[in-house]
Amino acid sequence: MTHPFLDLAPLSAARFASIEDRVARLLATEQDVVIMQGEALLPLEGAIRATAGPGTTALNVITGPYGQTFGNWLRDCGATVVDLAVPFHTAVTAAQVRAAFAAHPEIDFVSLVHAEAATGNTNPVAEIGEAVREQGALFYLDAVASIGAEPVLPDAWGVDLCVIGAQKAMGGPAGVSAVSVSERAWARMAANPGAPRRSYLSLLDWKERWIDGGRTALLHAPAQLEMLALEACVERIEAAGLETVMARHRSAAAAVRAGAVALGGGLEPYVHAAGDAAPVATTLRTPSGGVASELVARALETDPTLPLAAGGGALAREMIRVNHYGPDATPGVVRAALTALGTALAEHRTGVDVPAALRAAEKAWG
Repeated sequence: MTHPFLDLAPLSAARFASIEDRVARLLATEQDVVIMQGEALLPLEGAIRATAGPGTTALNVITGPYGQTFGNWLRDCGATVVDLAVPFHTAVTAAQVRAAFAAHPEIDFVSLVHAEAATGNTNPVAEIGEAVREQGALFYLDAVASIGAEPVLPDAWGVDLCVIGAQKAMGGPAGVSAVSVSERAWARMAANPGAPRRSYLSLLDWKERWIDGGRTALLHAPAQLEMLALEACVERIEAAGLETVMARHRSAAAAVRAGAVALGGGLEPYVHAAGDAAPVATTLRTPSGGVASELVARALETDPTLPLAAGGGALAREMIRVNHYGPDATPGVVRAALTALGTALAEHRTGVDVPAALRAAEKAWG
């Protein structure tokens, strides 16, 4: 018995390298791009452990749960960590970053999440990157949620380590991920005695055995199906045009936000300013006295496939997340999500107007 997912010819080193090159073009970067054989947590952790150690003073920006995770990894590496936390309903500013540098001039590493899908905010990386360059610090960016939904430009923004995953706005697989690495970052790794080597976390292994060897011999057997899926999703973005894909995500975010406001019943955007809201996902605050997880559960009874979720942890009571990314960044999904939320909300609230929400969403889509 044959199957299209089985009995495939092995993925060659040349094919692997060509997929890396396509990812590099997506990022508009001249830096080395390494595709790692695991979900994005693999390069996210590997990049921190490769470049941070007891001599590092890191500014760790927290605008959501991933920023908290990065701080834990940095401390585990022995780094001195300065946390810059802002409320999850907003974004960090370059002025706040500069103020942290003024208070701690020894900072030589900055970790930042571009878009926090978990909280629905997005940070102004271009402006922050300018501040980081003035400081001379190494700049580490989690762009897993933002890639495909908004511009991600590591070279233009001075990002030294830019980690992406394909499973959100790119509409691709979760089992492989990528990181672009600047020459400064490679030098920091080479000088770090604690950088992982002979390890699945090791970026230096990829540099020394793959990149420096001319990308002719892979370190180990690649995740073949995931690599082919990554190639296919990049090809799909190339065919549609990256700007077209990003515009679709912007429109979905605007439509959900406008529709939620028009829906009534006390539902409102969780991220206060539209400019701080991520195009990959929209978060909503439940009405006073409501419980987000219960409202989402009722909404999903109408259609369990809708991209609705309650916030994680303590946010499960107050936050609803509409994950309009990848194949779900469409007018149909937006309409269905607003209708389901409105139907569930109307069970216990007055003033809910689903038709008004749908009209507002359609107008906002443009």
